Amino acid sequence: MTDQAMKTASDGFDLSDAERRIKAIFIGSIGNLVEWYDFYAYTAFALYFAPAFFPQSDPVVQQLNVAVLFAATFLMRPLGGWLFGYLADHYGRRLSLTLSVVCMCFGSLMIAVTPTYATIGFAAPAILALARVIEGLSLGGEYGASATYLSEVADAKHRGFYSSFQYVTLIGGQLTAIIVLLLLQKVFLTSAELKEWGWRIPFAIGAGLAIFAAVMRRNLHETDAFVEAKKTVKATGSIATLLRYPRELLLVVGLTAGGTAAFYTFTTYMQTFVKLSVGLSEDQTTFVIFGTLIFATLLQPLYGALSDRIGRKPLLIFFGVVGTLATVPILTTLKETKEPLYVFLLISGAWIFVAGYTSINAIVKAELFPTNVRALGVGLPYAITVSVFGGTAPAIALSFKSLGHEDWFYYYLTGIIFLSLVIYSTMRDTKHESAMHRHE
Repeated sequence: MTDQAMKTASDGFDLSDAERRIKAIFIGSIGNLVEWYDFYAYTAFALYFAPAFFPQSDPVVQQLNVAVLFAATFLMRPLGGWLFGYLADHYGRRLSLTLSVVCMCFGSLMIAVTPTYATIGFAAPAILALARVIEGLSLGGEYGASATYLSEVADAKHRGFYSSFQYVTLIGGQLTAIIVLLLLQKVFLTSAELKEWGWRIPFAIGAGLAIFAAVMRRNLHETDAFVEAKKTVKATGSIATLLRYPRELLLVVGLTAGGTAAFYTFTTYMQTFVKLSVGLSEDQTTFVIFGTLIFATLLQPLYGALSDRIGRKPLLIFFGVVGTLATVPILTTLKETKEPLYVFLLISGAWIFVAGYTSINAIVKAELFPTNVRALGVGLPYAITVSVFGGTAPAIALSFKSLGHEDWFYYYLTGIIFLSLVIYSTMRDTKHESAMHRHE
């Protein structure tokens, strides 16, 4: 135990220690927000830039192409989870976090300057795909490294609360993208200007913010857990070491599947669903999604703090049970609703149970693995699962819609949530049986 930790334990509370932790969590979280802003700018502005890269006249086909490309970028996330997880476990959390946001900068900048299909033909969507692949690589590494960092800098009694800020800033990234969209829509540009060239602005902003975040992350303090682990065990962070924890790996896959499918349904896909299926206008869609994301953001720290009191498992089971029972009714009713207020209330109702997963999933995964393989253990299986169940959710939903059976997706999502519920019911509560203290 470090001198600082001993002082905190003996005094009960140490102000300088709390300030250090909060500062580290703030800087780590801000970088996370920037990364997710860059990533979500793609979906927020998809309705405007899709014709520039995919010139089909049918808007559903255009959005399907956008969604397929969105799903394809997730194929790089496992590679990012492995690469940046290895760097985080071998060389430190700070280095991995800094490099991941630099990587995101390149991807965002490429989208900002890529010529359209009318100018360079098929090279335009090819370059767009390459930029999204780079962003997918970056995000694949960001999740594991940031989840590990936030869990390690938090004190033991408040890990759920502090770690919930990963999804506060993750959703905050999408909120920031929507704020930029609203400003461009309502203040600075016309709809025609947005479709012609204005959609490039948010990606240029994202590249600049990523550089700023990288500079901030260079000054992060390394976590005490990583420093102590380097003194006692040899750094590994390798696949071979990770395979010594097969049960934990399977747990990450199982507990992630339903949650990530629900998350991407009620964030990424909801904007398209509300516009194309519910039939709200572009302005109504933007304001409704913005409001539901604010509501979702407020829930994260509340649920995280609750998990510090009652444990992680009850919240996961709550998500699994209510998600299994309520997903089909909510989506079915939502499609038939034309009033923006009711749409907002229905999506917010979904967030009441989805937040049971999003608020604590990062800390649950971090608490499964010892320090020397934690970032890789959190990031790699999560990235694989998100690629299979999360990134594909919009494309699967739009595919069912194009076939005239959109409701099939409702049952698909319900089935995945139920499978995760089975895992939640049988796993240990990581708050009470945590591996955070282990350096193996």
